[in-house]
Amino acid sequence: MIGTLGILGAGRVGLVLARLAADAGMTVLLAGSGDPALIRSSAQGVGAVALTAREIAEQADAVILALPLGKHRTIPADALRGKLVIDAMNYWWGSDGIRPEFDDLRTTTSEIVQAHLPDARVVKALSHMGYHDLEDDSRPAGSPDRKAIAIAGDDPADLETVAQLVDALGFDPVVAGPLSAGIMLEPGAEAFGADVDAVELRAMLDRFPTSQRGIRVARARDGH
Repeated sequence: MIGTLGILGAGRVGLVLARLAADAGMTVLLAGSGDPALIRSSAQGVGAVALTAREIAEQADAVILALPLGKHRTIPADALRGKLVIDAMNYWWGSDGIRPEFDDLRTTTSEIVQAHLPDARVVKALSHMGYHDLEDDSRPAGSPDRKAIAIAGDDPADLETVAQLVDALGFDPVVAGPLSAGIMLEPGAEAFGADVDAVELRAMLDRFPTSQRGIRVARARDGH
């Protein structure tokens, strides 16, 4: 169970996730791209404490990455050794620039992040739903209109921990598969942007292999 949650990234997604986590009773630590003093007021406004990325890596039970994906190499890999890291980032060429490695269908952006953080345990989650929906659609467990969030990771124990976090934040968790299945949650896939319940989200994931993007991914991974 996550008692202290760190979030790297104090933009819209980071602030929304911080508020949801604080409302769920967690201690929330938040880092921006510079001096923590610059975001102290924003952090306090959502119930979080502003610290540096390294301080968060040392103190948090798990860390969410809510930075622009193009800045993933600024994440302190050594400080996150042994940590559960939740990748909530997506590739946006407008903010990240044109990055061919992020367009390579043979891998996923989360696997690229994992390669940068070889001693951390990366799970893809909290990435496919827009921040407005995250903010507006959090509901208690059992609510008939509760929405779902997909997660992808290689370690069953980590998937369970992240599933518990997603539930605590107010959403039903749906396991997409291993980290490589994160391709189903990236821009271009049907589930990206999805604000639906668990049944429909599972159906979207099940349809991926026969979708146009799914066929392109399969061909790329088969070497065609």
